[in-house]
Amino acid sequence: MQKLWLKKQKLKYSTNVIDVVQFGSSVIEGKDARDIDIAVIFNKIPLKNQLEEAQEIKKQLKKLTDMEIHISSFDLYSLSDGSNFSRNGIMFYGKSILSGKYFIEKLGLKPRIQISYSLQKLKKKDKVKFHYMLQGRKGKYGLLRRYGGVLINPGIIEIMPEHEYIFVNAVRKHISEFSIRRIFIEKS
Repeated sequence: MQKLWLKKQKLKYSTNVIDVVQFGSSVIEGKDARDIDIAVIFNKIPLKNQLEEAQEIKKQLKKLTDMEIHISSFDLYSLSDGSNFSRNGIMFYGKSILSGKYFIEKLGLKPRIQISYSLQKLKKKDKVKFHYMLQGRKGKYGLLRRYGGVLINPGIIEIMPEHEYIFVNAVRKHISEFSIRRIFIEKS
């Protein structure tokens, strides 16, 4: 996982740039990324200018990593277009390289994942193992504390999007049937 957003990047860019966003497998904890997907979000400017400025940003980012960088440019209108296959990844998982926050926070929202599950079919010892996995045991942190997750209600966990892969794999080891909801919460 290449966390370019963790360091305050000192990129040179024009005032036409709204944000530079890292998205895709490189922002998801536990996944092996082969490249870094970057979206440069612009104010409404000609496409030619978007492409030129995006390439300048790509040159600067190449100095920060030895991984392959794939860069895309969008204005807010093209980003929100239903035919844009990158839209969901940018809006839900995208982290700003400039601020370190989720891109969608600029629009007043926070992304979260809720995992719903039931322990009814499990034996008591398996329920206890599941609880230890979430909450921890004997001074060791469980997944919730380690990754900033929250037990909303018995049977519902809420986590940050970049930890989805870790939680889904951990839950899957104990329970075969569970559901995942990707939601946006109004930022307060």
